[in-house]
Amino acid sequence: MPTQTTPRHPAAATGHGPDPGSGRGTGRPGRSGRRFRLSYQGRQARAGWLFLTPSLLILAVFVVWPMAQAGYLSFTSYNLMQTAQWVGLDNYRHMLHDPAVWRALKNTLVYAAVSTPVSVVLALGLALFLNRAMALRGFLRTAVFLPFVVSLGVVSIAWSFLLDGNIGLLTDWLSHLGVTTEQGWLQDPSYAMPAVIAVGVWKNVGFYMIMYLAGLQSIPGELYEAARADGANAWQRLRNVTWPLLANQTMLITIMAAIATLQAFDQIYVMTHGGPFFQTETLVMFTYRVGFQQNQFGYGAAVSWVLLVLVFVLSMLQFTYFRKRAVSF
Repeated sequence: MPTQTTPRHPAAATGHGPDPGSGRGTGRPGRSGRRFRLSYQGRQARAGWLFLTPSLLILAVFVVWPMAQAGYLSFTSYNLMQTAQWVGLDNYRHMLHDPAVWRALKNTLVYAAVSTPVSVVLALGLALFLNRAMALRGFLRTAVFLPFVVSLGVVSIAWSFLLDGNIGLLTDWLSHLGVTTEQGWLQDPSYAMPAVIAVGVWKNVGFYMIMYLAGLQSIPGELYEAARADGANAWQRLRNVTWPLLANQTMLITIMAAIATLQAFDQIYVMTHGGPFFQTETLVMFTYRVGFQQNQFGYGAAVSWVLLVLVFVLSMLQFTYFRKRAVSF
């Protein structure tokens, strides 16, 4: 009897059929496809790291390395006249009993506690006002944002002249309104800190306003239409629609504003030099005075690391608080 053979597909007989190892024609990627995909992802990752390398090098040289050096100096006694001598935790122990450090810490926290919420609320109010259709809207937005792009040192010099007790234009205007001070706004211990805070808020509020404007324009208009259909007035729409959906922007702005206020230095150095009677001396200003004027670099480095830890802790607390309220739409 002739032997019966199983018929073969013509393509298999000619060697042009699907290759089980390649995965073609089976709906599943083969080994060569997986190798190509992994290779492509590797090239993408490598390209990303190559683009990041210049920035990482700059951060390493100008941020990480100085921080590490300051951390080392904080455990030494160093004054530029002799080599650094290891003193361990003596600088940190001295801080616990130094009234100047506690006074500077108090001034720093007062500056941050007043400036941060005022900046956030004012930026939100300006964003809501300038988000509406009106004449000269672009000009007004530019005018509010313009102080942010100007050097804070230059701005502080201008404000020092405006608030001068003898020739200050703003001082003259306020005197006609009955608001006066005998010693001058920047020389009076009661008004020096509010004046410095006002300049800091005026300088940065435009940038925060732009961030809020971006958040407002990303909110879908259908949500406002639905709120109007339900009979919600302007305040109810702000409280129940706008404010909750701006949680992401509020988190970022609050953290950035808090970090900026804790690092306040420029306007204080130019306008008051930490005075009068150290009433505006923050931790950064104290670090500058101790390190560069008194040549106690080890002690100044220890204070700077305390400020670094303070900024990190407050940022993490704010991030944890706002992360629970983050929204996506």
